[in-house]
Amino acid sequence: PPFNFQDSNKELQGFDIDIAKALCDKMKAKCEFMAQDWDGIIPALKAKKYDAIVASMSITEERKKQVDFTDKYYQTPARFATKKVGGFTAVTPEALKGKTVGAQSSTIHANYLEDLYKSKGVTVKLYGTQDEANADLAAGRLDGVLADSVVLYEWLEKGDAGKCCQFVGPDIKDVKYFGEGAGIAVRKEDKDLKQQFNKALAEIIKDGTYEKLNKKYFPFSIY
Repeated sequence: PPFNFQDSNKELQGFDIDIAKALCDKMKAKCEFMAQDWDGIIPALKAKKYDAIVASMSITEERKKQVDFTDKYYQTPARFATKKVGGFTAVTPEALKGKTVGAQSSTIHANYLEDLYKSKGVTVKLYGTQDEANADLAAGRLDGVLADSVVLYEWLEKGDAGKCCQFVGPDIKDVKYFGEGAGIAVRKEDKDLKQQFNKALAEIIKDGTYEKLNKKYFPFSIY
């Protein structure tokens, strides 16, 4: 949440889903939605389990080796979060030596921690979902987490579970790790589909649909 999640009826909801539906409407396409574990999301696309990934996937050089991306449909920085009481105040690798920091596995945040922090004596613990990492932070089993700032904002500000914790440190926007924003991933051979998505994206930005969906979920622009 708020990008993609299942409601009480096991229906997929969230900003990603609403954006995808708006794009499908513009493309006059009948679209079906399915959930997929993050670790296998690109392999399943390449295996033609589905035709596109609309799941807050950051556009990075590493991923471009496997798939093609549309233009970005949003861009938000990464941030650390820690406990309000007994947490850390500095977020450099040196400052976090001896600490345990969590992230969702197979993400840009996990890569960032493993490349820059692990060698400096920081224990990096990876989770299947961000919710699991957040729960361990709240329970005191982690010193901090690194994740998308809007995902953390949702947890910290909109429910009781995140009241334990707070943002710490600046926005992190290193393009090498965090890419050029979130885009829709398609198979490299699906050039026409990529163009259709880009055309539809430009249209929903121009006609105000994008802004309306942005305001539905966020009190600030994420584009």
